[in-house]
Amino acid sequence: MIKKLIFILFFGVLSSHSQSTSSDLIASSPFQEGEWFQLRIHYGLLNASYATLSLDRDTINGNPVFHAKAFGETSGIARWFFKVEDYYESYFDQTTILPYKFIRDINEGGYTKSIEIDFNHELKKAKVNNKKKKVITEFEIQPNVQDLISCFYYLRNFYPNEDIGINESFDINMFFDQENYVFKLKYLGKEVIKSKFGDINCLKFRPVVQSGRVFKEQESVTLWVSDDKNKLPIRLQADILVGSIKADIENFRNLKYPFKININ
Repeated sequence: MIKKLIFILFFGVLSSHSQSTSSDLIASSPFQEGEWFQLRIHYGLLNASYATLSLDRDTINGNPVFHAKAFGETSGIARWFFKVEDYYESYFDQTTILPYKFIRDINEGGYTKSIEIDFNHELKKAKVNNKKKKVITEFEIQPNVQDLISCFYYLRNFYPNEDIGINESFDINMFFDQENYVFKLKYLGKEVIKSKFGDINCLKFRPVVQSGRVFKEQESVTLWVSDDKNKLPIRLQADILVGSIKADIENFRNLKYPFKININ
């Protein structure tokens, strides 16, 4: 559950309201083939795990797509207590960013799951293949629905910089496993975050999450993304029922635009 929430909160940070043309979207998108970055996730004082996300070009059913791969694993002492190895993949359209296929293959302390989802946006259907249980089911999906990974690129690409006001909320339709839901965020303004690379100008957001099960309160999660053309996730901080989680940008390469760091 914690690993799932880390992916959702860090990869779903912006909203989509752009009316640009397809060619404009491709030219101005904040990511490119070969982009890679890594997050270091802390649980209290413990360096608990790492998560990485990479992007390449590919084809699926004859369509040119971006192929995103996400991998998360526990490390060090945390791995002795609770071994996690989670793989996520998304194949999505290079122009619309709508997903064609989503893959989830996880092992969390012995709990395993292997899911493949094929999206048909014209029919508004998602075919879910539970490979572990050998069961295939079909579900209705909402318009412009995103999977757990494609939403990160979709929102980075279409976020309207000048249109959002402080304390304004926005949302996106998502489909995960066998469920449609709406992911909602509130924009809190701008803030400078100290990182291992230096001081970074950031946009600050607060996801509205369900309280009582994992998080202390409905608004106990805060996240920051770089206030530049890359819209790179910089930090997430969450107060949960049994402590706190903090995730920071650790490494990156092949960003499309220069990574801006404040120089005193």
